[in-house]
Amino acid sequence: MTSAASGRSATERVRVTADPDWYDGVGISLGVRVGNLVFTSGQAPIDATGATVGTGDFEAQARQALANLSTVLTNAGSGLADVVKATVYVTDIAQQDVFGKLRTEYFTGTPPLAESFVEVSALAKPEWMIEIEAIGLVR
Repeated sequence: MTSAASGRSATERVRVTADPDWYDGVGISLGVRVGNLVFTSGQAPIDATGATVGTGDFEAQARQALANLSTVLTNAGSGLADVVKATVYVTDIAQQDVFGKLRTEYFTGTPPLAESFVEVSALAKPEWMIEIEAIGLVR
């Protein structure tokens, strides 16, 4: 089956990148687009060079992870308002209220997205306090 808009197969997987692609050297994609959906890798609180942003500051780290998520979604033809499902991994569940305020600021789609908010014992780097992955619609 082929999408009339793109000429692509509805099941063709297309890698989503950025410039620079901060995950290029680790063997994973920032995201993968399949049909009208984009699936992102977990977006961490890192800048374009891979350096951690906001060490010890949950809100600063969350904002950076959300900025990275926004970039990946935008590069796939989507956006934060198009997210239908997000999974948020945190190292301290007590940050749920802080993230709740950011959720209403960043995820403005209607109806509200589906979300899982999960505490984990650690993320890929010890200074990371949050990582966010999402599924978004491509319009």
